[in-house]
Amino acid sequence: MLASVAGGNFRPALASISQKYAFTGSKKFAAIIAHARSDKWSALPIGELMGKIALELEGTPYVASTLELSSDREICSVNLDGLDCVTFFESTLDLARIIKKGKDSEEDLLKEINHTRYRGGVLGDYPSRLHYTTDWFVDNEKKGVVKILDNLPGAEPFTQQVSIMSANPQSSRQLTAHPELVAKIKAQEDQINSRHLDFIPLDKIAAVEPLLKTGDIVGVCTNQTGIDITHTGLIYKDESGTVHFMDASSKKSVMKVTIERGPISQSLNWSKHLTGAMFARPLEP
Repeated sequence: MLASVAGGNFRPALASISQKYAFTGSKKFAAIIAHARSDKWSALPIGELMGKIALELEGTPYVASTLELSSDREICSVNLDGLDCVTFFESTLDLARIIKKGKDSEEDLLKEINHTRYRGGVLGDYPSRLHYTTDWFVDNEKKGVVKILDNLPGAEPFTQQVSIMSANPQSSRQLTAHPELVAKIKAQEDQINSRHLDFIPLDKIAAVEPLLKTGDIVGVCTNQTGIDITHTGLIYKDESGTVHFMDASSKKSVMKVTIERGPISQSLNWSKHLTGAMFARPLEP
């Protein structure tokens, strides 16, 4: 789901906050870095490294709207104590990227998040954030962060159009406070809608499971009006070879980062609006 659109009432107790950056979860960050050092995770392929980090984050509470810290300005933030579906895969990816680069400070993670979360890696106003997941995929492929897996068997054209942000500005604190930004969001939506992307329909996902790897980023597609991707997560391949969907689940019975049961082809079943999935593979930094 769009991390920017859901809710807007969450106010974390920030470990540190400045004009543009905020970090929460120092204890968890330090633990992950310590494990990475002791077990030499930096030598692993980035996808496998993401799997190690994702397991460290397993059980972290699901918390919506951790990015909506201000109605006046965009703040690049990290919160490892509460994750939504987007910040789960984003934090896992960017922790892996800094570990691969031999970096180990909170500032390093914030810089990496800045690079992947914002269009062209530049933090600016609210529209500079990559709010739509397909936009995130495309921009981060351009930056060499991921490779969209657009040649999987069974792929079909993705024709879903986005509009939910410009059509519902009252759902965003910043668009409510700054209505002049709505036109900019609308222009970005028009650009997104002009792209040609593919997705894997639900009934074709089982056939591509053998081609997926731990750390692959998953965008769950929907036919709901105005949304491209309704949920996100990661592929986690267990020791038996089962390809799981791992996510920060907002199900009332779960509400935490979890490894979903069974292969991903059987776990994308919580809504009649789901149509399939897109996948992006992390690249070595």
